[in-house]
Amino acid sequence: MKAIKRAYDGLLYGMAIVAGATLIWLMVSVVASVVMRNLGLQPFAWLFTSAEYGLLYMTMLGAPWLVREKGHVHIELVTSALPANLRALVSRGVALACVAVCVMLTWKGAELCLTNIQRGDFDTRAYYFPRWLLTISFPLSFGLMAVEFWRFVVGDELMHTGQAGIHE
Repeated sequence: MKAIKRAYDGLLYGMAIVAGATLIWLMVSVVASVVMRNLGLQPFAWLFTSAEYGLLYMTMLGAPWLVREKGHVHIELVTSALPANLRALVSRGVALACVAVCVMLTWKGAELCLTNIQRGDFDTRAYYFPRWLLTISFPLSFGLMAVEFWRFVVGDELMHTGQAGIHE
């Protein structure tokens, strides 16, 4: 069981590292495009395409790690006013609703990815890119987010702290 947990954690943190590296690439590609334009040159078409793909991958690959770290935006105005036992119930209920949404999006994302594979769909812009390589990020990321939200449903830690305002 420890090996599975270690592999799972490695996957989650590996995806977060790739998301961070993608953010750096986005910065480089945007700066390069702006510099090229200011020099009167036409930026490479693949710079735009890679930036678009990067936005998708960065978002999807980083999202499960953000759930684990409670980095997603949520408002605790209501939960901070609740007594501790009711806050725990509400927090676990919200986490359970998040699990349900993520499971549904995992299912639909898997269907989309399989459809892309069956049809042999390609994204054709600066280069031909198999569309399933884009859509595989949906079931992967939403599936891992479901696992992370599930940890807030059944684990000791709650998703909500019970403190309203900014606490960083």
